[in-house]
Amino acid sequence: MALILNIIKLMQIPFKQYIMKIKPIKTEMDYRNALKRLDKIFDSPTGSPESDEADILGLLVDEYEKKHYPIEAPDPIEAIKIRMEELQLKQIDLVDEIGGKSRVSEILNRKRKLTVEMIRNLTNKLNLSADLLVNDYQLSK
Repeated sequence: MALILNIIKLMQIPFKQYIMKIKPIKTEMDYRNALKRLDKIFDSPTGSPESDEADILGLLVDEYEKKHYPIEAPDPIEAIKIRMEELQLKQIDLVDEIGGKSRVSEILNRKRKLTVEMIRNLTNKLNLSADLLVNDYQLSK
């Protein structure tokens, strides 16, 4: 009987409703406030209202950043160098794709342009987009 009375008492306690205060991010102040809130709720347990709020807030922050803080893609040579570092490759590892140690050095030091065949080979070896590698870049003097 005591258990039933306790359950009835618990059922009578009103649950606090969780209300998200989500709004579009239009200004820099909105953006900073959203980042602060996201920082507070970022590690909330999955499935909790705070976790849902973090997911939505993350999407809003991402869209604001894409519009106001765009990150340009690196030029082809920088992309190759970044990918080489990620894969822990050395210049010698690109000899088959580019053609000789001196040719690899010339490409990476911007003394020679990439050819279509090199781009095809590097796309496969480094798993980089051909669209990225065909972009124009300046040669060094």
